[in-house]
Amino acid sequence: MAVGGGIGGLLIVGLFLLLGGNPGEIDQILGGDQGQVESGEAGNFDHCQTGEDANTNDDCRLYYTSFSVNEMWAEVLPAQAGIEYVEPTLSLFQNTTQSGCGAASAATGPFYCPADQDAYFDLTFFEQMRQFGAENAPLAQMYIVAHEYGHHIQNLEGTLGLSNYNDPGAESNAVKIELQADCYAGIWANHADKGADAMLEPITESELDSALTAASAVGDDNIQKRSGGEVNPESWTHGSSQQRKDAFLAGYNTGQMSSCDFLQRGAYQDA
Repeated sequence: MAVGGGIGGLLIVGLFLLLGGNPGEIDQILGGDQGQVESGEAGNFDHCQTGEDANTNDDCRLYYTSFSVNEMWAEVLPAQAGIEYVEPTLSLFQNTTQSGCGAASAATGPFYCPADQDAYFDLTFFEQMRQFGAENAPLAQMYIVAHEYGHHIQNLEGTLGLSNYNDPGAESNAVKIELQADCYAGIWANHADKGADAMLEPITESELDSALTAASAVGDDNIQKRSGGEVNPESWTHGSSQQRKDAFLAGYNTGQMSSCDFLQRGAYQDA
């Protein structure tokens, strides 16, 4: 998405757009005069030392999820897309932060900034997610991380810029890009609990349901109904609840990037 208002570059905004916000209001949401916004205290991961830390603390869970996602894409992306994987940065912030795409606040939610290849998270997002019908379960949180990293994969593929939130609709590139990121999150879930060095225990049915609930909660139709409006596919930018669940499952059931080819590029090789 091309973002004006002095922000520059591309910006995939997590909560604001994820929950159906108007892309034209991003500059206002991000604070407008970026020079007046000071960065909040950045997340520190020094206390994240063990798997139990990840099971207990949201920030440690996101931290270790990033390890797992990076490990998976370092193997899958070259094998299935012929592209060398470059790790993004994971940043936690409180209140406000300054990214390569401009200033952001807690109201922005998780977002990926291609200008600095950094995924940003404010932990209050997960409480806000619950208000929109998603459980604050561990795998649901991990799904959000893997979704934002999916946008990083699109950035490496050179397709992220095809998304245009000013040209919405059920068949728009905006929807296709978001569904692909959901599908890429599913690919991670497919690989995360497999192998001798798997970082996750086998994913249970209830844990999978929690991730699907998170995907469903941020469907455009669900957001429109919860906000008291009518379901209008012509204004969709992220896809319906069913589409988002189906996209995640497409990646989860196959583990193949070819199952996520919503842009119909035919650029993937099954492994």
